[in-house]
Amino acid sequence: MSGDLNNRLQRLLPNGRGVWIPMDHGLSGYPENGLDRMDSVIDSVIAGGADAIVCQKGVVSEQSARTGWDGFVCHVSVSTAHGGQNSQSKVKIASASEALSRGATGVSGQINLGDENEPQMILDMGELTSEAHELGMPVLGMVYPRGPNLVVLPNDITGGVAHAARVAYEMGCHAVKVPWTGNAESFRKVCEAVPIPVLISGGPGSGSFDETLEIVRYAMSAGAAGVCMGRQVFGAKDPGACVRALRNVIHGS
Repeated sequence: MSGDLNNRLQRLLPNGRGVWIPMDHGLSGYPENGLDRMDSVIDSVIAGGADAIVCQKGVVSEQSARTGWDGFVCHVSVSTAHGGQNSQSKVKIASASEALSRGATGVSGQINLGDENEPQMILDMGELTSEAHELGMPVLGMVYPRGPNLVVLPNDITGGVAHAARVAYEMGCHAVKVPWTGNAESFRKVCEAVPIPVLISGGPGSGSFDETLEIVRYAMSAGAAGVCMGRQVFGAKDPGACVRALRNVIHGS
């Protein structure tokens, strides 16, 4: 492992744990509560102690230059709500070298397992991990078992989530974002499936944040390394307070 990669991983995942806030949602669909006040939300999230913020490349350029912060991760996978049957079929729109030049410390790509265009998403992720490997950049794999062709084995109590984590690991990602499986027993199987940090997604912005924190506690007890949680943070009245609460559970401070 290169020195650059080690340093960047430690920056984004100190001691292997992370509070990551994805804010890439505005490209998929808009309006999105909170993303209409991007500067103030990002300032609040940074002040709250987030380890990383995941954004699309245009936002990375602007916010990296505006804030001088070194915790941005560039998400390179895109689709929009207007894509019809292809609305969940992500395409790659940036390289690792472009992300680095725009101010990103890491990169992120997405695969939706079971989607009709899953093979192209796999090719795109393979290209991204190869590019990042040459530059010593960490890669987050957002892998979701959600498409119509998804096959869940009868003995899989994780509903395909463990396989999703395994896909990210075997493709060369340094961390993986997956959905919560519903209980600690099944999520433990997910964490045991891979030797890389497993971050849980937050899902829709509905529900109380106290309930979310309880899920994060269960996930951490099962071996999770943290969260990659967007709407429930950037859509909140006080995003920084949400980040501080997550830090308390994940980092103990």
